[in-house]
Amino acid sequence: MGKLLKVTLVGVFLAFLGERIVRFTHRANLFREIEPVELPNCHLLDGIEYGSEDIEILPNGLAFISSGLKYPGMFSFAPSRPGEIFLVDLNEENLRPSTLRISRGFDISTFSPHGLSIYIDENDDTVYLFVVNHPHISKSTVEIFKFSEDENVLVHLKTIKHASLYNVNDIVAVGPESFYATNDHYFTDFTLRFVEMLLGLRWTNVVYYSPSDVREVATGFHYANGIAMSNNRRFIYVADLSDKTINVLEKHANWTLSSVKVLQLEALVDNLSVDPVTGDIWTGAHPNGLKLLKYNAENPPGAEVIRVQNIHSDNPIVTTIYANDGSVLQASTCASVWEKNLLVGTIFHKALHCKLE
Repeated sequence: MGKLLKVTLVGVFLAFLGERIVRFTHRANLFREIEPVELPNCHLLDGIEYGSEDIEILPNGLAFISSGLKYPGMFSFAPSRPGEIFLVDLNEENLRPSTLRISRGFDISTFSPHGLSIYIDENDDTVYLFVVNHPHISKSTVEIFKFSEDENVLVHLKTIKHASLYNVNDIVAVGPESFYATNDHYFTDFTLRFVEMLLGLRWTNVVYYSPSDVREVATGFHYANGIAMSNNRRFIYVADLSDKTINVLEKHANWTLSSVKVLQLEALVDNLSVDPVTGDIWTGAHPNGLKLLKYNAENPPGAEVIRVQNIHSDNPIVTTIYANDGSVLQASTCASVWEKNLLVGTIFHKALHCKLE
C-alpha cells in the first residue's frame, strides 16, 4: 500500500509538472516565430548601445530614455557599466541623444534604471522624472528627480524604499511623490523567479504609493510589467507579460483600482505608452521568450511593436506596426509616439527612431 501511494504521488506530480511545462511553453512563446513588418524612414539612434528599456516623452518633444539596466537572469552587453538617462529632442532633424547629468549626492556607480514616468506640476510646470532603480540588482527603489531643462540636468530629490515595493518593474506617476507601481515577481532570486513563472503563480501586483498611504490595489498577475494611464486619467493599463494581456483597470477617487476588461494578445507585452492625441496604446513586445531568456548572438531575440486602438470598445483594433527577427533590433520593450515620431526601446540593445507617415 505504501509503494502504491508513492507511485501514485509521483505520477500525480509528474502529470502536474508536465501540465505546467506545457502551459509555460505556451505562455512564454518558446517556439514562436514572426513575419517581418518593416517601416520606412527608420534608423538606429547613435550613441545608444546598451539598452533603452523605457521611454517617456514630454509634450514639447523632449524624450527621456533609460539605459544600462542590469536585471537578474537578463543578458547585458555591458554588465559593469553604470546606467544612464538619455535625452533626445524630437524637434531636431538629426536626432542626437545626450546623457543627462545627475546632481551630486546620487550614487551613479550603482545606477540601474528601469521603468520611467513623468509628472508635470500644473501650478509651476515643474517636470518630475520617476525612475525605477535596481542599485544592487535584486533590490528596487524609486528615484525622483526634477528636470532642469535650462541646464540639462536631473536634480535628485528623493529615494523611495518600501517593503511593498519589493521588485518594481514600472511606474506611472500621479503626483509629485505618488505613483502606481508594478511588482513583476515575488522572488528576487532568478532561479526562484523561474520556478514562479513555470508554476504559473499569480503572485505579482500593482501597488499605490504616497508618503501617507501605501497599499496593494490590484493583484493576480502572472508577471505584472508595464503600466500607463489613460489621457483622461480615469483608467490604468497594466501589461501582464507572460499572460500576454493588457489589463484595463478603473481608477477611483480613493486610488483603488477595479478590473474593467482584459485584452488577449499573441506577444509577450512589456512596457506600455499612450498616444497623447489619440489615446491609442503602444507597446514594445517580445515575440519569443526562449530567445529572450537564453541569449544567442547567432539567433537573437526579435522585436515587435503593437498598437491597440479603441481598447475600451467591444472590438479593439490590434496592429503589429513593426516586427524584426533581431537583425536590426533586439529585445524590444517599449514604443512611444510624439506627433509623427516613433521611438522603440530595448532591454539591452539599441534604440530605433521611425518617422510615421
